[in-house]
Amino acid sequence: MAKVMTRPTPVRIPARGVELKGDLLVPAGARGVVLFAHGSGSSRLSPRNRFVAEALNQRGLGTLLTDLLTATEEETDDATAELRFDIPFLAGRLDAASSWLRDRPEARRLPLGYFGASTGAAAALLAAAARPSEIFAVVSRGGRPDLAVEVLARVKAPTLLIVGGADREVLAMNEVAASLMTAERRIAVVPGATHLFEERGALESVARLAGDWFLEHLPGVVSLRPGRA
Repeated sequence: MAKVMTRPTPVRIPARGVELKGDLLVPAGARGVVLFAHGSGSSRLSPRNRFVAEALNQRGLGTLLTDLLTATEEETDDATAELRFDIPFLAGRLDAASSWLRDRPEARRLPLGYFGASTGAAAALLAAAARPSEIFAVVSRGGRPDLAVEVLARVKAPTLLIVGGADREVLAMNEVAASLMTAERRIAVVPGATHLFEERGALESVARLAGDWFLEHLPGVVSLRPGRA
C-alpha cells in the first residue's frame, strides 16, 4: 500500500546524469498531483509557489516542488542568467521529474498537472506538449508562454493563464499566446496585481483559481501504463 504523506518529504530526482532536489506531498485520497516549475532565478523554495502548493494540498491535491537546476548550475545561472531562459533545457528537467513521479507508488495512478511561474510556465507548456496523453491540466502564474510559442498549438491540456491586471506587458504576451492555442484555455486577470502578486489578497486569488482549475480538469484515478502492476 502506498505511504500516506502528511508533510512534504524531501526527495532526490534523477535527471539525465544529475540529481534534483524536490519536496513531495501526496495527501490521503488525493485526486491528482501538480508539478511546479519555478520561474527565473527561483527554486523549489519560492515562497509564492509554496503558498500555492499548500493551498492545493488543503484541497486534496498532491504537489511536487523541485529545483530544475543543481546547486552548481544555479551558481552559473546567477552569474550568467543563461539557463533560466533555456526553455528546452528546463522542460527536459520537468519531463524527467514527471517520469520519476510516475514510478512513485503513491502517485502512479494519479493524473498529473503542471503549475508554472514566469519562464517556468513556458517550460511547463513545452513539457505538456511532449506528453499530450499524460498531462491533464496546466496553470501559469505570471507566465511567459510566448517563450514556448512554437508548441502552443500542440498543447492538449486545458490551460489557465493567470496574470496580474497591472502586469500589462505580460498580460499582452499571454493574450497573444492564448490566441495561438487550440486546447481549452482561459486568461484569468487578478485586478490590481503586479508580476509577483505581492498585493493583498492577490496570491490567495491565484491559489483559488489554480485549485478550481485543477479540480475541474484532473480526472481522478487513471489507468496504469502497460506493464505496471
